Amino acid sequence: MQLHAGSDVAAVEPDSRQHRPSSKWAFDAEVTQCFEDMLRRSIPEHYAMRCAVIDIARHYIRPGGCVVDLGCSTGGAVYSLLSEYGKENRLVAVDSSKPMVEAARRRFARDIAAGRISVERMDLRNSYPEVQACVTLCVLTLQFIPMEHRQVVVREAFRHTVPGGAFILVEKVLGKSAGLDSAMVSNYLRLKRANGYAQNEIVLKRRSLEGVLVPLTAAWNESLLTVAGFSEVDGFWRWMNFAGWVGVRPGA
Repeated sequence: MQLHAGSDVAAVEPDSRQHRPSSKWAFDAEVTQCFEDMLRRSIPEHYAMRCAVIDIARHYIRPGGCVVDLGCSTGGAVYSLLSEYGKENRLVAVDSSKPMVEAARRRFARDIAAGRISVERMDLRNSYPEVQACVTLCVLTLQFIPMEHRQVVVREAFRHTVPGGAFILVEKVLGKSAGLDSAMVSNYLRLKRANGYAQNEIVLKRRSLEGVLVPLTAAWNESLLTVAGFSEVDGFWRWMNFAGWVGVRPGA
């Protein structure tokens, strides 16, 4: 059976440098249109990080199992997994942004019709996909959820993970001290300038994200996983103030 797995539309997406947030950050239609370009310019080692996420996921995907993507945006992270595992596995992608969900549904229209993936609009603060997953992706998603809800979300992920299944988390993080954090942020801003963003564009985006994107320390993120019940928690990727972990639910 031939799998379509949507379409990789990144090459024709608008340049994210044209986006000018005027108030609080929102994943609206304008952001959705240029989102993949925005990720490439804003997330350090974006391609390498995404490849690392997929490589880790492969170790825990089982035939007939379910793969969940929390905060799927336009479907970029789950795209490769659908191409590779859509024949034998069910994929569930959720996001709270209506424009993102609509874009992902257009991207995966044929796969949705074939029953290989479902894309749902969902606010993780008050609901969670009712499936048992062998792998759950949570890539740059938890940082946008209010802190008082994050442990609940991770506990729900644990509750909806099969024994031996994995939860894969990627987040922007704070440094252990103000000095270390300042050094890492300085390098991050230098990277954004090297990727084509002008200083005024960087300032506008930082201001719009204040109070919307709230990072935690790496230790705090690891604690969210261990307190929820995940074992074998370990980091698999880090660049300055961005990091990725995998946590495994005990059992065979």
